[in-house]
Amino acid sequence: MAGIDANLADVRNRMVGACNRAGRDPHSVELIAVSKTFSVADIAEAVMMGQQVFGESRLQEAEPKIDALPKSLSWHFIGSVQRNKVRKILQKFGVIHAIDSLRLAEYVNGVAADLGLVAEVFLQVNVGNEASKGGFEPAILRQEIIKLCALQNLKVRGLMSIPPEEPDPESARHWFVSLRELRDDLVKISSFPLQDLSMGMSGDFEVAIEEGATHVRVGSLIFGRRSRRVEGELG
Repeated sequence: MAGIDANLADVRNRMVGACNRAGRDPHSVELIAVSKTFSVADIAEAVMMGQQVFGESRLQEAEPKIDALPKSLSWHFIGSVQRNKVRKILQKFGVIHAIDSLRLAEYVNGVAADLGLVAEVFLQVNVGNEASKGGFEPAILRQEIIKLCALQNLKVRGLMSIPPEEPDPESARHWFVSLRELRDDLVKISSFPLQDLSMGMSGDFEVAIEEGATHVRVGSLIFGRRSRRVEGELG
């Protein structure tokens, strides 16, 4: 079985290939190595290969990793956001990927103001209207986007989505297209740039890149299969 170094090199090569097919600059896509359930030693091996951006979904698990590893690393919180953990999440993570309601956005904005910082966030969209997943309904987001982008202590970087499971990567393409088109509509409505799209995971990141992803969340292809599932599988 290939090690983390070889796995990471393979994922990067596949990202470059997807960018080339789409006529995009490979530097326009950021790889988030999803390290939830994996050890500090595993993450350190990826760091030795030059990986600087990591994703975690549980605060309690992530804190000791963040404290043990180089301060230069960038940490993205990719799990469901609980209000009672927002203060600590903002203190430990540079980016939050799953703001799924105006109410939560307003709460995070208030905590960020108390901490004297601007929180960088993605707005989660439920593109498939699945009852099992959180996120804004596209119609609601169109109504609320101006309010969301006007929050003084939130920097809305763009949209994030976890599409419905599909039998093959190509079947997921239309979900990525729909998120990109929604983003374009929201830019017209709000006049805010909303430059980023966090979409694509281990099974479909190449298709997501071809359709405009700026951030892909890849875990198992880098670190191997997880020993357990984690709530809010986002990578």
